[in-house]
Amino acid sequence: MPPHRKTCRRYDNPGDAHFLTFSCFQRRALLNSDRSREWLIDAIRLGQQKRQFDLWAFVVMPEHAHLIVLPLGETKISQILTTIKQSTSKRALLWLRDNAPDFLEKLRDIQPNGKESHRFWQRGGGYDRNLRSINDIYEKVAYIHDNPVRRGLAQRAVDWRWSSAAAWLDNGDDPLSIDRGSVPPLTILDERVYDRG
Repeated sequence: MPPHRKTCRRYDNPGDAHFLTFSCFQRRALLNSDRSREWLIDAIRLGQQKRQFDLWAFVVMPEHAHLIVLPLGETKISQILTTIKQSTSKRALLWLRDNAPDFLEKLRDIQPNGKESHRFWQRGGGYDRNLRSINDIYEKVAYIHDNPVRRGLAQRAVDWRWSSAAAWLDNGDDPLSIDRGSVPPLTILDERVYDRG
């Protein structure tokens, strides 16, 4: 394995929430349009409908996405990523073949074994961190929601439509519902962790 590539160890411990990050191929801004963002939102919703996971937080950025999920039953993180990434990728590549075939060359990937394919997502499983404490969970929720503000995409976290920040603030379900019932409560002592205003 080349020295610049890191492997991502997955720990599918029952009851652990997971902070997931996955990036577009070559960190291209493939999620920079409402159309491609909707494909990803639809794929996340599909995972929820299949009862693979509870969704606690998310943000869709131009070239990557972050999620906090709680796997349900015997579901493995690899299954969750397959549902989300394959669905999005299939729709995107089909749309490109029909509407922008010249762009496909930018998504051409030659694997070490010589096999060629077109990729929407970066190879591999992305980043996966188990969240075992309530503080970890709420710190990552705040990190996810502040991402568009740090990047200058929005003035306030709740202004970025493509995240769960507004849902956390007003209990809304647009563009995705958050599975609030399974999110551990934040105690008074812990509230300073998510005091973002």
